[in-house]
Amino acid sequence: MSHISNKTVLVSGANRGIGAATVRELLKTDVKKIYAAARKPDSLPDFGDARVVPLALDITNDASVTAAAATASDVEVLINNAGTAVFAGFLESPTELIEGDMNTNYYGTLRVIRAFTPHLVARGSGVIANVVSVVGLTSAPGLAGYSASKAALQSLTQTLRANLKSSGVKVLGIYPGPIDTDMARDIPMDKASPEHAAAEIVRGVAEGETYIFPDPVAKQIGALWEKDGRTLDTALVGE
Repeated sequence: MSHISNKTVLVSGANRGIGAATVRELLKTDVKKIYAAARKPDSLPDFGDARVVPLALDITNDASVTAAAATASDVEVLINNAGTAVFAGFLESPTELIEGDMNTNYYGTLRVIRAFTPHLVARGSGVIANVVSVVGLTSAPGLAGYSASKAALQSLTQTLRANLKSSGVKVLGIYPGPIDTDMARDIPMDKASPEHAAAEIVRGVAEGETYIFPDPVAKQIGALWEKDGRTLDTALVGE
């Protein structure tokens, strides 16, 4: 069973990087509609397919999220991709930098989830897929605020999965490693292409994979986490 076949999907942060690549990959499938969400819809690329509906969504703004949830109340698959990443350390960087990543990646995603989940629960089915990142599982010192925000999002994802277990709504976690996007431009590592990651993300969401590791580095870290850490996570949230 495909969880995206003939479904209405929302992809946040769809104007570039993994988000735009995910929209393009979804268009290769038989999805019914894709809300391509971005803070500024005019920044979205031309996807060249009538199934794509531009949607204004600033995940840091209550009014924007509320309006988007009202407009897109037919969403059946919610892919929370929008995020920010700033190079910062806990001890020496301005607090505002750390707060920025937390406000977007954690509180922003939570805001979207709170707005859209009632529609999914009322329908008795659906998918929420959160783009967490491998640094939500193991911190990167140069990305202190980003790592902390993604660790918080990982906790949210685990807890939400437990909370919605009997509702018919599946909650998935997506854990990219370094991807060749504007956000990761200054990270000195070999990077997978957004297209490669998007193909794995769409496949994983379609198959309902609880943990999606969409690139080689992510798969390596995921294997270590499976061995050393996931047993504890499972015990705590009752997966």
